[in-house]
Amino acid sequence: MAATFRAIPGGVATPRGFRAAGISAGIKARAGLDLALLVSDTPAQAAAVFTTNLAVAAPVVVSKEHLARSGGTVRAIIVNSGCANACTGDDGMRVAREMAADTASLVNCPVEQVLVASTGVIGVSLPMDKIHRGLPVAFHSLGADQGPMAARAIMTTDPFPKEAAARITLGGQEATIGGMAKGSGMIEPMMATMLGFVTTDAAVPKALLDRALREAVNDTFNAITVDGDSSTNDCVMLLANGASGVVVDEANYGTFFEGLKAVCLELALGIVRGGEGATKLVTVNVTGAATSAEARKAAKVIANSLLVKTALHGGDPNWGRLICAAGRAGVTFDASRAAVTIGSLVLFKDGQPHDELAPEAAEYLKGADLTVGVDLGSGSASSTVWTCDLSAEYVRINADYRT
Repeated sequence: MAATFRAIPGGVATPRGFRAAGISAGIKARAGLDLALLVSDTPAQAAAVFTTNLAVAAPVVVSKEHLARSGGTVRAIIVNSGCANACTGDDGMRVAREMAADTASLVNCPVEQVLVASTGVIGVSLPMDKIHRGLPVAFHSLGADQGPMAARAIMTTDPFPKEAAARITLGGQEATIGGMAKGSGMIEPMMATMLGFVTTDAAVPKALLDRALREAVNDTFNAITVDGDSSTNDCVMLLANGASGVVVDEANYGTFFEGLKAVCLELALGIVRGGEGATKLVTVNVTGAATSAEARKAAKVIANSLLVKTALHGGDPNWGRLICAAGRAGVTFDASRAAVTIGSLVLFKDGQPHDELAPEAAEYLKGADLTVGVDLGSGSASSTVWTCDLSAEYVRINADYRT
């Protein structure tokens, strides 16, 4: 049975039966879109992953509760930017619950079928009066062509919106997967991304949907880092409403998963490309590891090394920083068999430097899309992580984030 997928233009409202909106409710100090609404015309099966940060935000608590109470059935997601509604005590919980209740009233669904997400500054009260006024405007602005507005409304310091879509073919029938994400700083999810919302018009049983999301997240959102920080609000939510008539089962799961992973990867790479102050997207390949877990651990240490990131920003082929990071990762490592590559250039191998290639490596590092690699010399497992360079602009953005 032929089964394929292909990338297409679009975003979170591209799959059939989904509508989105993005408006300005006045939450952000500077005028801009800051309230997004996503609605499925019929009840959708949902899966989600959330932050592992123990300083968990009120919207995450409420969304977890609602998923448990509804058995994973969702009609709508309400999202605000400009305020994380995190570490805001009982008032923050009240606001998150009111956001869900107001949305449920407009959509005409049980409150537990509404999920809530927020992003922005931690420890600041979210003005519910502005959401009360803005939510009806968002509801009446819903449209299948309004995905781009929703993608912009969830942005904070993001330099551009992140959207992606793919079409899958299963047994001669087509279904669509679409998504949007935000994230630019405080990025090393360890479960998901900052905020990610993915939809599909395929029908997917709960067990398969949960499995697909977790597997896709592992090698996409969980494989990126900008600055090594995990947010209080991280979440990825996946809705499947079955509007296409395509049904996913064990036999065709592989194709659905590949399409989902492709959409998630495009969104995840967009987050890294748009990292705060970033000028380069960097692919970190670790090979020769004893286990896959050790390969991932080493790749994350390399990707988060401030010395590695600043060298890449400056175009310095300082391969010693890469080997040093790998050596301190706490994984099985054999320096006498290890290797370091920048692009396709081998600058260190089997305990010997090849600095004659440094000028060529420096020229390669002038590019905006870079690949570096470290072979740990200890096995056959591998892992890939994506990161960005570290610039003075990152410091400027975060030195006065609240002011």
